[in-house]
Amino acid sequence: MPTGITRLAEAARARHGGVAAVLFYGSCLREERIDEGIADLYLLVDNYHTAFRSHLQAAANRLLPPNVFYLELPTEGQTLRAKYAILSLRDFRRGTQIWFHSYIWARFAQPFGLVYARDPETATLIHRAQARAVRTFVHRTLPRLPPVFTARELWSTGLNLSYRCELRSERPGTAVRLFDAAPDFYETVTQLALSDENGQVRLLSRKSPLCCRHSVSVRKKRLNRLGWGVRQIQGKILSVLRLLKGLFTFKNGVNYVLWKIERHSGVHIEAGPAGQRFPRLAKCLTVWKLFRKGAFR
Repeated sequence: MPTGITRLAEAARARHGGVAAVLFYGSCLREERIDEGIADLYLLVDNYHTAFRSHLQAAANRLLPPNVFYLELPTEGQTLRAKYAILSLRDFRRGTQIWFHSYIWARFAQPFGLVYARDPETATLIHRAQARAVRTFVHRTLPRLPPVFTARELWSTGLNLSYRCELRSERPGTAVRLFDAAPDFYETVTQLALSDENGQVRLLSRKSPLCCRHSVSVRKKRLNRLGWGVRQIQGKILSVLRLLKGLFTFKNGVNYVLWKIERHSGVHIEAGPAGQRFPRLAKCLTVWKLFRKGAFR
């Protein structure tokens, strides 16, 4: 694990109590660089009451998880940056398996790094949760695939579906690039997950590219399509609420959100001087302007 990530994780842990684990994911992990951009971390905590000094912060995290924060760490002549989300171990376990929305199980079915674990038991819990996330992802994507499909098609389809359930600012083709960045990982976990599909899937080729045939019923396909449609409506609402909450939990939240969205979508908006005089109003207007300009898909 890069030294910079370890330092960022330690700094984030120092801000909160009861941190059981720190996970590292996202573009900085894939590109193996943290000197550019912002590293994405998840802090898994015992409970929200011990994680925060503020009862309001704890309540917000419990009602609409996760809370997201920004961190800068000057070190060795440069500034390392991270955004980190806080989630309880209970919500993490539930989110990888039984949550209806894809927010957690689609994110953590992908590769991530375990930067810190309090003890071996916690590390084991994290790895088991990832295995559950992969099974959940595959199970809820399978009915949307053609009868004969590859692992690449499975993951690109599922990731694109999950993007539609958030206010994603990703460019077209991102899902395929994620698979191509770690094909061995995705093909290996796909084989393991498909073995749980009660005989509905038959492997046609175990060699890369992994090729399979499924026999999902028409009824299950219709119910699955309906489920993803509901997730899209639910996800858009939750994403707006999380974004508004993030604007208030981030220091310089407007500037961060504008930078993040421009980096992924190319949509550029200036914060403007009024944002400093009326910060709360500026945050709400910024979200509306971004939506009008098509920053979210």
